[in-house]
Amino acid sequence: MVRRALITGSFDPITYGHIDIIKRAAAMFDELVIGIIKNPRKQGLFTIEERTEMIEKIFSSHPEIRVDHFQGLLADYVNQRDFCAVVRGLRTNKDFAYELEMAQVNQKLFHEGIESVFLMARPEYTIVSSSNVREIVSVGGTPPDGMVPDEILQKMREKYAQRG
Repeated sequence: MVRRALITGSFDPITYGHIDIIKRAAAMFDELVIGIIKNPRKQGLFTIEERTEMIEKIFSSHPEIRVDHFQGLLADYVNQRDFCAVVRGLRTNKDFAYELEMAQVNQKLFHEGIESVFLMARPEYTIVSSSNVREIVSVGGTPPDGMVPDEILQKMREKYAQRG
């Protein structure tokens, strides 16, 4: 039996914190799907297609990792595909409180046997978030080393330059 897990997020953009959690989660399961959430109420910096392409490039040497995207209720997506777990990364106690509540709700919605798995961020990634990176780059700044890969930073700069 293949153990497939899902890790979700907007990944707009993907950061080194995401990459670390994804690699650690992939080592725990036979297959890991990175599920990019499409939120119709939010306009991201990157399109779903651009995010998918960037993430696939980053993990091109990891055949156990694949990328998908979805919209709607997480439990519906999870229950319709043969997942045994949903992985969530935690940076702070605020993340823990939010994710714990969501996991408890999802446990009522998930089919039996599907677990929520939490992985703690490594200390060097606790301040790394997509929104922090977007804020820094949107005003012409350069994020500190260790926040996003250079190719992602370059794509962000190009995006903001296009927007004026």
